Amino acid sequence: MTPVLPPFSEPITLLGGGETDLETLTEALLLAPRIVAADGGANVARSFGQRPEWVIGDLDSADRQNLADLDPSRVLFVAEQETTDFEKCLMRLSAPFILGLGFTGLRFDHSLSACNALVRHSGSACLLLGRDDVIFHAPPRLALDLAPGTRVSLFPMAEVTGRSLGLRWPIEGLTLAPGGRIGTSNEATGRVEMEFDRAGMLVILPRPALRAAIAALRPA
Repeated sequence: MTPVLPPFSEPITLLGGGETDLETLTEALLLAPRIVAADGGANVARSFGQRPEWVIGDLDSADRQNLADLDPSRVLFVAEQETTDFEKCLMRLSAPFILGLGFTGLRFDHSLSACNALVRHSGSACLLLGRDDVIFHAPPRLALDLAPGTRVSLFPMAEVTGRSLGLRWPIEGLTLAPGGRIGTSNEATGRVEMEFDRAGMLVILPRPALRAAIAALRPA
């Protein structure tokens, strides 16, 4: 049985071991004040003077001294190697939403793995926050309050069809698929509404659209 942590009442900033800067972390903590580290993310937290509430993973990257400074009951060792540390966290965390930092940027294979995890664990309202972009898995219906001209990229991780309002190039009647047609560099004409026939669509927005993306994933 997969151990699951008690639900968080507040949003989580989930730190990975990849590229993160102080500006991004500061912005994330204003929106998601609870810190959880995915394995080597404990080192990242320490480098910014932060202490994660939990560390989850196979613990092959976290510095031993950083772990020793934490309450041992808050370090969750997960030995299996079928999933990444990011997935191990998504499988065990429940929160209003999760901001994932340090899962994109340094290594392209790790970035692809993180995108794959968003689709495999689509029940988690998780947004990957990088230096320039916000990436999240689209729910069946999505409404984004965006300024005209905002970049809206759609990248399918499976064969997906859908329809849209508020995109410069509508997607209705198109089949988007990996190895086929994709939807990068579309553009909002204002509020964007989209529907998809199945799971598997990633939405990539410029970082200033983070709050609009969060609002879209947790409607009132």
